[in-house]
Amino acid sequence: MVKIKMFNVAPYEVPAIENWAAKHDNIEVDYESGPMTKENIATVKGYDGLSLSHNGPFNSDFYPILASYGIKQIAQRSAGFDMYDLEEASKHGLIITTVPSYSPSSIAEFAVTGALYFVRQVPLIQQRMQQHNFVWDQPLISRPVKDLTVAVVGIGRIGSVTARLFNGFGCKVVGYDPVRNPELENIVDYKDTLVEAISEADIVSLHVPGNKETYHLFDESVFKQLKDGVILVNAARGTVVETEALLNALNSNKVSGAVIDTYENEAHYYRRDFSEQTIEDENLLELIRRDDVLASPHIAFFTHEAVKNLAEGGLNSTMEVLNTGDAQHRVN
Repeated sequence: MVKIKMFNVAPYEVPAIENWAAKHDNIEVDYESGPMTKENIATVKGYDGLSLSHNGPFNSDFYPILASYGIKQIAQRSAGFDMYDLEEASKHGLIITTVPSYSPSSIAEFAVTGALYFVRQVPLIQQRMQQHNFVWDQPLISRPVKDLTVAVVGIGRIGSVTARLFNGFGCKVVGYDPVRNPELENIVDYKDTLVEAISEADIVSLHVPGNKETYHLFDESVFKQLKDGVILVNAARGTVVETEALLNALNSNKVSGAVIDTYENEAHYYRRDFSEQTIEDENLLELIRRDDVLASPHIAFFTHEAVKNLAEGGLNSTMEVLNTGDAQHRVN
């Protein structure tokens, strides 16, 4: 009997987990709603595989402990893996896997929806309606989406779908990615540099991974290269955007609207209920308060399809490592 331990399991994941377990004889899957911590890591003893949906930095002390329990892998149920020290994991013989493609269309659709939210002046319309001001005037006028130029930064699985969706509206789509997808050559006008891609864009949509190369990719200097009044969408990783620089760009009207689904300091807050607690992060509070920011708690992916694929993807990768000693979606 193979035994798999899962942490960070939300109620909405349970049906997919139990359906998967029912289809796999001789595999026992146990799960907990909370994260793996110093206090409960010992409960992993006796299990063969481990799947997490970890949020925030992963405690490096856990790698040798897990290895001492005979654990050979950690199946992260997300596409992102910047929470793990891959070198440290490898040093202790732990294979880290992710679920790189669980619903690209869900995230791309959210990104496009957020951009349209600002293109069509929805925040101002809502504000006017609440004030019972029904006047048609200059501030409410918007441009047709088909007349806009969209820069997609990172044209992988999600960025490709995003580019196709904007192209479907009739937008001119420019892109920046070190690897060019030949299937998109009739859709995306690839540029050689980031600045070339974003400098004339009306909408900039970010779809790059979070790593050392992309940390604060959008900082003060890059924001200065944007045209005035641009709409920025970050449905990638929070660390890609320097928050202070974004707030400065919003205050100067360099950025007219920002769709911020991911936030660089989100780990302490997102996926938790703070309605009765104090939020001490002033930048996060500022993002939430602003009418020119559509802030959401890293939820662009959150569809039934994605939840099912994440749960099953983590379990499938766990078994792949246990059966073969390797995995297609390993990241170290």
